[in-house]
Amino acid sequence: MFIPLHDYNPLKSIKFQFVTVSLIVANVVVYVFFQTELISPSNIQATTSFAVVPLELMSEGIFGKNVVEGVHDLIPIAERWTLLSYMFLHGNWLHLFGNMLFLWVFGDNVEDALGHFRFLIFYVLCGVFGGLAHSWLLPTSALPLIGASGAVAGVIAAYLMLHPNVRVWVLVLWRFPLPLNAGLVLGFWVALQIFNALTETGDNVAWWAHVGGLTAGAVLILFMRQPGVPLFDRTPRQAA
Repeated sequence: MFIPLHDYNPLKSIKFQFVTVSLIVANVVVYVFFQTELISPSNIQATTSFAVVPLELMSEGIFGKNVVEGVHDLIPIAERWTLLSYMFLHGNWLHLFGNMLFLWVFGDNVEDALGHFRFLIFYVLCGVFGGLAHSWLLPTSALPLIGASGAVAGVIAAYLMLHPNVRVWVLVLWRFPLPLNAGLVLGFWVALQIFNALTETGDNVAWWAHVGGLTAGAVLILFMRQPGVPLFDRTPRQAA
């Protein structure tokens, strides 16, 4: 429906969004080196060994000591560790680009509100909870879950709670650039994820991972933000 392009929301507490950029670089490097043919032959079965498979995760248990031999696994690892690895894998370039674009536009200000280290912890926790929510709600699914969408959804929830009045340039319907209120744009995105999670029956998009990440982000920002950082900042900022 829309693509975020830019927000005019200057940093206040940090000089540069090192963690946000590092996460983007890490995702791109993993994709290029391990999921494409550009550097070395890709192995889909090896890649999916690091994906979250709800059936296997729920069978083994989050704190299980034994490794369940999964139907997709070439490299056997404890399923609980896939809750970390899955968020650095992507299905294709478009999947990667979409997640990283949202992280680039909105991640810097959330990192600014949390600080570098806490933002990294925040991002990882949102991704982990996204994977857990997907697995809890679809415990019999044998399809691998990959992508940073759960973690990025947490970032979006935090941004929405921090800066709902910021004007954001978005590309509407892939062709019309417009400056819109962040509360309107991101609120619509959040509502769409919840609606799709409740109504869609297919497994093509992990809507519950998005909802899980959103929930984690909305809760974590309440107590992880730095002292003095307000919620629902009412200071309007114009898009450049």
